Amino acid sequence: MIKRFLVLLLILGIKAGAQTPVEKPSLIPLPQKLEWKKGLFALKTYKEIVVKSASLYQEAELLQKQLKELGFLVPIKKETNSNQPKIVLELGRVEAQDTTAEAYKLRIDASAITITGSGNAGVFYGLETLKQLTNSGKNVPACSITDWPSFSWRGYMIDAGRNYQPMHLLKQQIDVIAAYKLNIFHFHFTEDIAWRLESKLYPQLTDPETMIRNKGSFYTQNDLKELINYCKERHITLIPEIDMPGHSAAFKRAMKTDMQSDSGLAIVKNILNEFCDTFDVPYIHIGADEVKITNNNFLPEVIALLEKRGKKVIGWEPGGKFTESTIRQLWMEDATKVSANHNVKYIDSRHLYINHMDPLESVVSIFKGKIANLDKGNDAALGGTLCVWPDRRVSKPEDVFMQTAVYPAVLAFAERSWRGGGQQGWLTYVGLAGSEEVNVFKEFEHRLMNHKQHYFSKMPFPYQAQSHLKWKFYGPFNNQGDLSKQFHPQETKEIDTNKATLTAIGGTFILRHWWGPVVTGLIEKPEENTTWYASTKIWSNKDQLQNFWIGFNNISRSYGSDSPYEETWDNRKSEVFVNSKLITPPNWKQAGAKGSLELPLIDEGYEYREPTKVWLKKGWNTILVKLPVGSFKGKDWQNPEKWMFTVVPWL
Repeated sequence: MIKRFLVLLLILGIKAGAQTPVEKPSLIPLPQKLEWKKGLFALKTYKEIVVKSASLYQEAELLQKQLKELGFLVPIKKETNSNQPKIVLELGRVEAQDTTAEAYKLRIDASAITITGSGNAGVFYGLETLKQLTNSGKNVPACSITDWPSFSWRGYMIDAGRNYQPMHLLKQQIDVIAAYKLNIFHFHFTEDIAWRLESKLYPQLTDPETMIRNKGSFYTQNDLKELINYCKERHITLIPEIDMPGHSAAFKRAMKTDMQSDSGLAIVKNILNEFCDTFDVPYIHIGADEVKITNNNFLPEVIALLEKRGKKVIGWEPGGKFTESTIRQLWMEDATKVSANHNVKYIDSRHLYINHMDPLESVVSIFKGKIANLDKGNDAALGGTLCVWPDRRVSKPEDVFMQTAVYPAVLAFAERSWRGGGQQGWLTYVGLAGSEEVNVFKEFEHRLMNHKQHYFSKMPFPYQAQSHLKWKFYGPFNNQGDLSKQFHPQETKEIDTNKATLTAIGGTFILRHWWGPVVTGLIEKPEENTTWYASTKIWSNKDQLQNFWIGFNNISRSYGSDSPYEETWDNRKSEVFVNSKLITPPNWKQAGAKGSLELPLIDEGYEYREPTKVWLKKGWNTILVKLPVGSFKGKDWQNPEKWMFTVVPWL
């Protein structure tokens, strides 16, 4: 028996008596400089927290709380003569590429864990990295880290005007973005749907009858003060957005006047003065997009008032005619002219609206993208903000996080905004087989899946691994407008893989995006009235029912799109076969329902409905997906044609 065991060890390449290598912790965002050393040390051996600057006492208390949650009671001391292992928090010089208070050094060895920050924020980020370094056995690996952000503005935006978010969910989001080193919480709370911030001057703004959804749900002034402080404790700046003069139908219903009227502008000024008197924030976002300006004095007077009150003003671009001092938040490609003016500071959100993206698409495109088309920020290009716009009514607030796949996207954005770099353009799939970009994404996805397991087991995290899936694509075949027409890949028992047009990696593929050609899909030159096929093989260790994500038209949360008809996957007659057996579409709960932004989605997306159960045989299983398309012109603006599919097994 012993002899057989030794033979097995030799086959596996493991020397007798050797320890199995321990996988290093998965860090997100990956530090700029990371060197693993030899050794793994128990946290319980570190007997005290030494604070070398009184200003770091808040960070020390945070660490003390983290250690207490792990079962360790560690005292905080200002200085010590003890030789016992300690955790040291200090301010000092960090050799980073750019001068920033967010840079830090982290050193772990048997005698000390030392976190040196350029500023308090740097120490805080060092603590967040230390938390990720701590494994389930409460041990930390020896290492040396020097880290700093590539962009100074790393933001996250939630729209709570259209769909109210309760305080506990807002704090959950703040906790998550703090853990991943984001430093901006952009809070959008006024909309056409509802005005959700209390005003003592004009209490009618939050009257239930002025609201279309979540009637009577709003934030008191104390709520907002609490959120501002909650953010400050985590080195996050809260950016309030009071949208004006557009997106202000709720204001008009409450005040019986348009914002751009003389009386409306006077009320707006009173509201802004009340806001500045009440809240301690450095920035105020005024929106100012998607509206016809009828009062040319409106924006100049509003901006002048806020700047006189010491606030920095932010507005959406394209939007109103702003002064050069107004920071622009870019939301469309034609806003690139702003970056040509070096006097204008801007924030990039152009390809960061995740309500338009599918879960697997968002992680790929955000991870691979390049913020502001730059490797790192500068005095004008501050960074980016990831935006969550749940335009469509939701049945309950938690649905936003499943239907928009918020947290997987946050982690991808955290990696890119901290690390910098990326690729030019908006890229929606993992990559072509054999490309280096596939290997780069696969490494990140491995860390992402570890974080899903360790940190999001009790929170919605709709993402499945996809970088292991290799698909062969065949086409195009001219279907002459007949979407049911069959072609060779569907008619043969064994496809000749040598005839594949291309081979690509991933689980979601967009052959043509509804924003093509601005957004590049898999097919370089897609054609109307064509059919493509995609095929892959999946191994199963036994005969079993396997859960799959399968979908062909994951509806954007910003459109009132129609629900699929009964017994169809989508309006293109797409189909999926496993071992030549047709997989039946879901029994849609709202089959054929005409789209409306007031009709909540129920099961239209694969990530928030019951998984499709597919019978797999032991051994290799062949999956074939049929992808016909007619016209690229959608039924209407709320039903754009996004030619795509998702097929992913749950792992």
